[in-house]
Amino acid sequence: MMTAALISNKPEFVKLFLEHGVRLKELVTWDSLLYLYKNLDPSCLFHCKLQKVLAEEPERLACAPAAPRVQMHHVAQVLRELLGDSTQLLYPRPQTSDRPRLTLPVPHIKLNVQGVSLRSLYKHSSGHVAFTMDPVRDLLIWAIVQNRRELAEIIWDQSQDCIAAALACTKILKELSKEEQDTDSSEEMLALADEYEHRAIGVFTECYRKDEERAQKLLIRVSEAWGKTTCLQLALEAKDMKFVSHGGIQAFLTKVWWGHLCVDNGLWRVILCMLAFPLLYTDLTSFRERRLQAVRGLPRIRAFFTAPVVIFHLNILWYFVFLCLFAYVLMVDFQTTPSCCEYLLYFWLFSLVCEELRQLFYDPAGCGLRKTVFMYFSDFWNKLDIAAILLFIAGLTCRLIPALLYSGRVILSLDFIMFCLRLMHIFTISKTLGPKIIIMKRMMKDVFFFLFLLAVWVVSFGVAKQAILIHNESRVDWIFRGVVYQSYLTIFGEIPAYIDGVNFSLDHCSPNGTDPYKPKCPESDATRQAPAFPQWLTVILLCLYLLFANILLLNLLIAMFNYTFQQVQEHTDQIWKFQRHDLIEEYHSRPPAPPPFILLSHLHLFIRRVVLKIPAKRHKQLKNKLEKNEEAALLAWEIYLKENYLQNQQCQRTQRPEQKIQDISNKVDTMVDLLEMERVKRSGSMEQRLASLEEQVAQMAGALHWMVKTLRDGGFGLEEGVPTLAPQKASEGQDPELDGRQKAEDPGDAHHVNARHLLYPSSRVMRFPVPNEKVPWETEFLIYDPPFYTAERKDKDTVDPVGSTLEPLSGISYNALDGPVDRRSSHGPYAVRDGLPRNPMGRTGLWGRGDLTYFGPNHTLQPVVTRWRRNQDGAICRKSIKKMLEVLVVKRPLSEHWALPGGSREPGETLPRKLKQVLRREFWPSFESLLTQGVEVYKGYVDDPRNTDNAWIETVAVSIHFPDQSDVELKRLNSHLQPCDPGMSVRWQVVDKCIPLYANHKTILQKVATLFGAYY
Repeated sequence: MMTAALISNKPEFVKLFLEHGVRLKELVTWDSLLYLYKNLDPSCLFHCKLQKVLAEEPERLACAPAAPRVQMHHVAQVLRELLGDSTQLLYPRPQTSDRPRLTLPVPHIKLNVQGVSLRSLYKHSSGHVAFTMDPVRDLLIWAIVQNRRELAEIIWDQSQDCIAAALACTKILKELSKEEQDTDSSEEMLALADEYEHRAIGVFTECYRKDEERAQKLLIRVSEAWGKTTCLQLALEAKDMKFVSHGGIQAFLTKVWWGHLCVDNGLWRVILCMLAFPLLYTDLTSFRERRLQAVRGLPRIRAFFTAPVVIFHLNILWYFVFLCLFAYVLMVDFQTTPSCCEYLLYFWLFSLVCEELRQLFYDPAGCGLRKTVFMYFSDFWNKLDIAAILLFIAGLTCRLIPALLYSGRVILSLDFIMFCLRLMHIFTISKTLGPKIIIMKRMMKDVFFFLFLLAVWVVSFGVAKQAILIHNESRVDWIFRGVVYQSYLTIFGEIPAYIDGVNFSLDHCSPNGTDPYKPKCPESDATRQAPAFPQWLTVILLCLYLLFANILLLNLLIAMFNYTFQQVQEHTDQIWKFQRHDLIEEYHSRPPAPPPFILLSHLHLFIRRVVLKIPAKRHKQLKNKLEKNEEAALLAWEIYLKENYLQNQQCQRTQRPEQKIQDISNKVDTMVDLLEMERVKRSGSMEQRLASLEEQVAQMAGALHWMVKTLRDGGFGLEEGVPTLAPQKASEGQDPELDGRQKAEDPGDAHHVNARHLLYPSSRVMRFPVPNEKVPWETEFLIYDPPFYTAERKDKDTVDPVGSTLEPLSGISYNALDGPVDRRSSHGPYAVRDGLPRNPMGRTGLWGRGDLTYFGPNHTLQPVVTRWRRNQDGAICRKSIKKMLEVLVVKRPLSEHWALPGGSREPGETLPRKLKQVLRREFWPSFESLLTQGVEVYKGYVDDPRNTDNAWIETVAVSIHFPDQSDVELKRLNSHLQPCDPGMSVRWQVVDKCIPLYANHKTILQKVATLFGAYY
C-alpha cells in the first residue's frame, strides 16, 4: 500500500502511513527502489535521461533485449550527471555473480490504486530484501526527480543528513530545469530548488546559533550517503549563493583564510612580519592556538608562512616584481643575446609553469586524472594562465631565432598584457574591487553581443561608402581601412576627408592606387579637379550612420551597462562571497613559497610523491572524514535542530495574517456545519412527530368513518346532515407553500408560466404580454398581436423552414408521422389555423418556430438515472425518515444550472444527443436496454421558455433506478461517463428541493422521488 501511494503520488496516504508507524528504512529495499524507478512518470525529464543511458549502454547494444531493463547503476549515472563530478556514484554497478532470490507466495489481492496493484508489488518486492544505505535519501531523490513537491517535503522531514539532502535537491532541480522544455515545469523546479536552499539555510542557522564549531563541522563532513562529498561542495556545485553567503559559512572561510592566525590581526601587521620575519618573535601578531602563542621558534614561523593570507600577499608581492622584471626586459634590456635579467625572467616563468602543472595534476581526493583536468580547465583564470604561458613560449621561440627577433619582442609585449590581466584575479579577494571585477565580466558579455549589432551598421556603411567613392580598389589592407577602420572611427567623431568633396585634393591620395602609403583617390571628373561622386548621397548616408550607430547603438550599450550594473549590484555581495571561496581554496592548497622560490617546494613535493611514494593528505580544514561515533552524534544533533527549525516554521506560518484568517474561516465553517446538523436533527425529530400525529389523525378519521357508516347501516340517525369523511392524502398539509409551488410547476397545468416570459431566450425578441385569463384559445383576446420569430440555425437541413410565409410550410403534415418526424401530440389532436399548429396549452405571446426544431410538438426524452445515496459504510442515507436519492446530472459550458442528461433526439435515434455527449459509444446499446426496462413517470407538455404559439416541447420522462451499489450496470455506467466537451461536467447530485436544476426538470425529479418514496 505504501509503495502504491508513492507511485500514485498520494502524499496524504504517505503521511498517514508514517504517522501510524511505517518506517521507511524497513520499507525501501533494493528491489522495491528499483521497482519505483521502473514506474517513473513517463512525462518527467529524468525518465527520458534514464532511457538515453539505457540506449547508450554497450551491454544493451550487444544483447539487444526487447525491453530496456533499468538497473540502479543506470540511475546512478544520471544522478552523477545531475549532482556533478564532485560526488561518487550513489549506487555501484552490481557484481557479475547473480544474487540469490527468495520466492514468496503471491497473495490474491485485487486492490488497485491509480493502476498499481498490490499483486504486482508483491511480485516485484519479494525477491531481494537487502536494504539500501540510506532509504530516506533514495525516496527523496525519487520524489525530487519527478518534481513532486508535497511528497518530497514529507520525506525530507524524515531525513538524517538534512542539510546535505536539501543542497543535493537544489542541485538536481537546477540541472533538470536547464533541460526542461516546458516553461512552467522549469519555473516550478527553480522555485522548489529555492525553497530547499532556504531550508538548508534555516537548519544551518539553527545549528550555527547553537554551536558554531559543530555547525562548521557539518559543512566539511564527508557524507557517505551523498557520494563522499561535503555540504560546502554541494552548495558550490549547485551555485547556492544565498547559502554560501551565510554569515556562518563566511566566518568559516575567513577562519581558513587566516590559517593559524587570529582573524583580528591587522593586515599591516601581517605585511610587516612578511617583510621582517624576526618580528614574529614579538607579540605583534597573535595566533589562535595557545601553543603557537607561547612558543617563539620554528613552529611559529611555519604556522605564519603557511597561512593562506600570508601566501596570497607573498605571491602578490613577488608577482609585481615579476611584472617589473618583465617590463624592464622588454623596454630596456632586450638584446640580441639574452642578458642576466632575461635569463632570470625565463627561470621565473619556468617556476610558474611548474606551479600550473602541479595545479593541473593535484588530486588529493583521488577523483582521477580526467576529472582533475576537466575541473582545472573549467576555471577561466587557469585558461588565461595557460594562454599566457603558451604565448610566452611562442615569443621566446621567435626571440631565439635572429631573423625573428623583433617578432618575438612583439609577441612578448602582447604576452605582458595577458600577465597584467592576471592581476584582476588577485583583486577578487578585495571586498571593494572584487564586486567591480564581477560587474566588468558581466559587461564584457554585453559588449560581445553588442558587437554583432554594431558590425551590421559598420560593414553596411563602410561597403556602401567604399563602393561609391573608390573605383576598383585591389589592395586588401586599404579595403579593410576604408570599410571597417574608417567606419569605426567615424563613430568617435573622425569624419572621412572625401565624404562631401569640400576637402577634395589629389595631393593626399594616389590616383591609380599605386602608392602603398596613400589611399586611392575617389571618383573625379575628367580634369581631376572636382569630385564626380554624388555628394548629397554620401552626406545622407553619413548622417543616417551617425544617427543609428553613434546615437542609437551607443546609447543602447550604455543602457545595457546600466541594467547589468543595477542587476549585479543588488547581488554583488552574494556573488563576491560565493567566488571568494575559489581563491581561498586555491591558496589553501598552494605551497607557501612564492615563485621563483616555489621550485623548492616542488622539489620537496616530487621527492615525497615520486621517490618516497608518500600519498597526499587531505586538508581537513575543507574536507574531513569523521569517526562513526562522532558522525552519529553530529547527525543526531542536526536532526534535533532540524525539528526545532520545522517547529519554528510552523509557528511562523500560524502567526501570519493569512493563516489566521484561514483558521478563523475553518472554525466558522465548522460551527456552521454543527449548527446545521443540530437544526437538521431538530427538524427531523419534529417532522417525525408530525408524521406520527398525521398518521394517528388519519387512523382516527378512518375509525370515525367506519363508526358513522356502521351506525347509519344500523338505522341510527338520519340520512340528512351526515358528514362526509374522506381519508386525507399523506402529502397534503405538510407544507402549504410547497404545495402551492408544486401546483404552479405541474407540467400539466393549463396555464403555462415559463412559456410567457417577456424576453425570449438567446434573442432580443419581446413577447406580447398575455394575462392568465387570456391564455386559453377559447377566450377572446381582440388586441392579441404577437410578433413572429423563427431563429436561424446552422443545421438548416434538419429543421423546418425559416420565414413568415406559409408556402414553405405547406408540405408539412400535422397530427401525423411526417416522414421521420413525429408531429403527433401526447395530448391528442391539436388545432391548425392558417397553416400553423396551435399550442394546446394556449397563447404564449409569440408566433413562429422560435428556437425549436419543428413546428408543432418537439419530442424529447428525459432519462432520470438515480441511485441511493450511501455513507462510507455502505448504508443508505436518510433524511426525515425517508431514503435519499442521487441523480445523474450534466452541466453545459457557460450554464449556471445543472440538467437531466436528456433532450431532443435525431430522427430514427433512441438516445438524446446530450446523453451521447457524456457516454462513450460502446455503452450506448446497454443504455438503450436500460431505457426499455425503465418506468415512465411523465409524458406530456413541458412549460419551457422556448415554447411559442406554433411550436412547443413535449417530453417522456423515464426513470432508471439502481437499487444496489454493486450493480454491474451501475459500475459500467460510471466507467463510461466521459464528457466529449472539456467544458461539460457530469456528476451524481443529491436529490433535494434545493437542487440547482431547471424548473421543469425539478418537477420531473419530484415525481421520481414520489415514485420511490424518497426524500425531496
